[in-house]
Amino acid sequence: MATRRGLLTAAAAVLSGCMPGAEAGALSRPLDLPALPAGGPLRVLGGLEIDRRVLGFGGLSALHLADDLTLTAISDLGRFAEMRLALDAGLRPTSVTLIRTGPLRDGAGRPLERGHAGDSESLARLPDGSWLVGFERWHRLRAYRTLSSPGTYVAAPPGLERAPANAGLESLAVLPDGRLVAIAEEFPPGVDASITAAWIGRPGAWQPIAYRIGPGGLLPVDAAALPDGALLVLERSFSIFGGFSGRLVRVPAAQLAAPAIGAVLQGEELLRLAAPLPSDNYEGLAVLRRDGRTLLAIISDDNENRLQRTLLLVFELL
Repeated sequence: MATRRGLLTAAAAVLSGCMPGAEAGALSRPLDLPALPAGGPLRVLGGLEIDRRVLGFGGLSALHLADDLTLTAISDLGRFAEMRLALDAGLRPTSVTLIRTGPLRDGAGRPLERGHAGDSESLARLPDGSWLVGFERWHRLRAYRTLSSPGTYVAAPPGLERAPANAGLESLAVLPDGRLVAIAEEFPPGVDASITAAWIGRPGAWQPIAYRIGPGGLLPVDAAALPDGALLVLERSFSIFGGFSGRLVRVPAAQLAAPAIGAVLQGEELLRLAAPLPSDNYEGLAVLRRDGRTLLAIISDDNENRLQRTLLLVFELL
């Protein structure tokens, strides 16, 4: 598993196309996205390509969208970015502008080093406004009052330390009742390789459950809760010949209400991230309720590869 990141990056150089960069100095430029078939659960609102050169780094791996349209992302390079998303009257995205960036920090306030210590992959905004960040390679959870503050350790799900180096805690989501859902990317809790370890609860009170991996090896890479208590999960797979593929699934609220120990969550497919939508390494998911409508934002991790892109796609859940 430790070599998978290198394989993704190397192969993407061969398999991915590249669009012209954004206008000089602009953080984003619009993407021309096709409409989805009528009658489905999602509507395309639009997309943006974020210029890594202007942002200063890539590798965006988790996402949060606040009521004031602040878009917060963390990078697997141990950094965070806060951006302002602009929407038109139809809630279509028109641009993002940079608010600030910075390094994630350890408990003493020192910037985390890139690599083993700084591979931040999952992000959750708690009800009190603080943040939880999940890390791979060195598997752990850190709590941040703000993302520029020192990070303190909190109790990670039991057994997470045994996860493969590059397949740990990719998904963190806060349910409407305050409970957390944490899902490992690829960490079977037993002999059944079709499921991966997951937990529900709170730091210090985690209950082990599991998550059913999607067909063809689609692995969970981010999650976000819906207002009705359901859970959206973003899944991603990669093959050397087929490139990146992904999908978005919805886990019904009933599966999360009072799951038994070891219960297996399984989602229903809402969207395939495949042609004619642009293909890339989608790893971040956020949900926002605005003007009585439910918006979903999905962002891609460009692996800091010049032939990949940082794409932000915005959909409406109908």
